[in-house]
This record gives sequence, structure tokens and C-alpha cells, in this order.
Amino acid sequence: MTNALLYLIVMVAVAAVVFLLAALVFGRGEELAPLPPGASPTRLPSDDITAEDVRELKFQQVFRGYKMNEVDWVLQRLATEVETLRARVEELESSDRA
Repeated sequence: MTNALLYLIVMVAVAAVVFLLAALVFGRGEELAPLPPGASPTRLPSDDITAEDVRELKFQQVFRGYKMNEVDWVLQRLATEVETLRARVEELESSDRA
């Protein structure tokens, strides 16, 4: 019984040392430093959104995915931009026909 308990204690100690070394070497697995509370990495220009702006979007991750209000905001902005662009294209096409 004493030998089994001793082996268990040694195994737990070895596992703890391996875990701590891995944590020090590899970190927490994050690519970016955590944001301060209330901050958001989501940025878009106020107008003339380009494809590169969309490609560079970053959403703050929370426990179960992304912050829904940030994603909703970006989708609304993109929808507005698409509507504006389509209206402008339609306006230009109708002026060419006339």
C-alpha cells in the first residue's frame, strides 16, 4: 500500500512539473495579448469599406465564441455599404441607358 501511494505521489509531481514546463514554453496558446475589459478589436472605417478592411476584421472571443453585438454591428455596417454600392451601380447603369 505504501509503495502504491509513493508511486502515485511521484506520478503527480512529475505530471505537475511537465505541465508547468509546457506552460512556460508554450504559453497559453494565444496569438495576441488579451484585451482590456470593454475594449474591442473590431474596427471599420466610417465609410468606403474595402475588401481589405473586411479581411482584417478581428472579433473579440468570449466563452462561447464571438461577442454577438460586435458581429451584428459589423454585419449591419457591411449590409449598409453593400446597399449603398448597389444603389450607386444602379444609378450609373440607368444614366448610361438614358
